[in-house]
Amino acid sequence: MRNLLVIFVFSIFSFALQAQELTCEITVNSDQVNQTNQQIFKTLERSLNDFVNKSKWTNRIFKENERINARMFITITDFDGSNRFGANIQVQSSRPVYNTAYDTPVFNYKDNSFDFEYQEFEPLVYNPNSFDSNLVGVLAYYVYVIIGLDADTFSQQGGDEYYRLAQNIVTQAQGTSFSGWTQTAQQNRTRFDLIDDLLSNTFREYRIAMYNYHRKGMDVMADNNSNGKQVIAGSLRLFETLIKRRPNAFLIQTFFDAKAEEIQSIFSDGPKVDIVKLKETLNNIAPFYSNIWSEITY
Repeated sequence: MRNLLVIFVFSIFSFALQAQELTCEITVNSDQVNQTNQQIFKTLERSLNDFVNKSKWTNRIFKENERINARMFITITDFDGSNRFGANIQVQSSRPVYNTAYDTPVFNYKDNSFDFEYQEFEPLVYNPNSFDSNLVGVLAYYVYVIIGLDADTFSQQGGDEYYRLAQNIVTQAQGTSFSGWTQTAQQNRTRFDLIDDLLSNTFREYRIAMYNYHRKGMDVMADNNSNGKQVIAGSLRLFETLIKRRPNAFLIQTFFDAKAEEIQSIFSDGPKVDIVKLKETLNNIAPFYSNIWSEITY
């Protein structure tokens, strides 16, 4: 009996040490397609949740409470009744703020170029050495983007390793018939562009801002609200340098798609900063959210 108890405790301990990286809720919505048999969409949703949450994506050891919170919303826009699907995917992730019960949003992005093939009950397996499925490829790509962004919020350039894994998927996907993997001058919003920008020194201010905003700003606010807000305001000013070099930068848009409402909330409460200067900065770097900036009040 004692031996069985030891084995049981050891098994639980081993599982905790090897916990997967993400706690990700994936939803598949098929309301836009006229399909009376919904079973294939339910099977797809279940398979994708198992694939993302039960796969081991890195060599890092994550404790259960360190898993990254994420959500993916897949909207099916076309289905041929066999195995070809047209869709879009919205990807969101967040991370906890130190000494609080609050999760701060890190990534919120909608990808409209998501067509794939899927046979019900087919196994979903990611092979880092080959591109065998666009469904698997797109999900694996965003898993590594999420892990990389999360790492960037905890250490300077912490996401490099994971961005390169995502970039490897982009490289493997070149030459396939699936959209969203190549660089296009007209669109400039593809998976190629996103990972290329994240790894480019041209956009270094974005990654510095990600670290400063979260680790030096959000994580200290519980202990020193005023200092945390000052650091966050300073991290936002980094984007002024970036837009001089690259106006309308893709990464600036992704940052504020995740952060706009949080920024409005932070600076409308508690210790005050120079709101006039802050709003001037925000309207300069993210004018597409001017209606939210106008709600920042003393």
